[in-house]
Amino acid sequence: MASLSAPEFSRFRRIVIKIGSALLVDRQTGALKRDWLEALAEDVAGLSAAGTEVLIVSSGAIALGRGLLKLPRGPLKLEESQAAAAVGQIALARAYAETLGRHRLTAGQILLTLSDTEERRRYLNARATLETLLRLKSVPVVNENDTVATSEIRYGDNDRLAARVATMASADCLVLLSDIDGLYTAPPQNDPDARHIAVVDKITRRILSMAGDAGSELSRGGMRTKVEAAQIATKGGTAMVIASGHGLHPLKAIADGARVTWFLASGTPVAARKRWIAGGLETRGTLTVDAGAARALFSGKSLLPAGVRAVAGRFSRGDAVSVASEAGERIAKGLIAYDADEMKKIAGCQSAEIETILGYSGRQAVIHRDDLALTTGEDAPGASPDTEHA
Repeated sequence: MASLSAPEFSRFRRIVIKIGSALLVDRQTGALKRDWLEALAEDVAGLSAAGTEVLIVSSGAIALGRGLLKLPRGPLKLEESQAAAAVGQIALARAYAETLGRHRLTAGQILLTLSDTEERRRYLNARATLETLLRLKSVPVVNENDTVATSEIRYGDNDRLAARVATMASADCLVLLSDIDGLYTAPPQNDPDARHIAVVDKITRRILSMAGDAGSELSRGGMRTKVEAAQIATKGGTAMVIASGHGLHPLKAIADGARVTWFLASGTPVAARKRWIAGGLETRGTLTVDAGAARALFSGKSLLPAGVRAVAGRFSRGDAVSVASEAGERIAKGLIAYDADEMKKIAGCQSAEIETILGYSGRQAVIHRDDLALTTGEDAPGASPDTEHA
């Protein structure tokens, strides 16, 4: 594994950075580590200036809030954690806005729950918001919405949340800033012979065993969740790196060759997403399109309502639908941006007419090109709705 080549950090064009509470908040005082955040903002500004889009998944709201509310040390009750999160989120958002603002970067706060990344309709809403913020040159700052989440409906750690955000945003790299510089063959604090692993090309049972058992006290919120995050990220075409975040300028350190552990992705985020759409979702309906729309799809464009000639099936926004030619050949499969009854109303219309017809300003494309996988007929992956269900 050590002989494998590590990726060049500078080649990534969209990066998600996960920051834990311990890196951001002083455990003794409950105060924000402003010098560390300032250094991180400089790193982010440098990446942005080089043309890289950056998203941040940040913990710290509860830690900041409990200090501001003067809550005692030790475990908090659920309602106390939620109250601390409510207060801490304001302080955290202000800190990011001010710190990034000094580098002429605009921060945008997004609070997510587990349902937002698991339910397709809400997933698409969150994805569209992230894409719009990035298009507007903003830096999305994401956290779990701890003010409403309970133990039954939450991630519980921001490692896996960051992996979900990375795949949702089609990021090509996920950075987990940690208190350790990567994965070792055994916990280095317990085993002096533990060896650092520089590159992991495939997550095997052996790799999982190095991270510890899921139920062990040491692995809770530790290396096990990071390797599980790597499983999510790499399957989605996103490379992942575990790096130490203790020093100032941790992103610059990665670029300069600091000791880290890379988890290599198979393919790209776009390819992985299209494979998932093509083979992993049951179709709920069919859109028949004219020849012009079919040519547009094969040239890599989105499907617009003007090219839709017929709508069949019962589907909701976010469901997978087949796209067929007027001759009846299945040519694509994608995630629809409208409910079936809405789709029937706007089929054949210009995108500019959507607001007048539906009464609200919807999306111009009924299936965006990023949410569409081309097929070549009945034998293509995902052409049959019975191949594999989500």
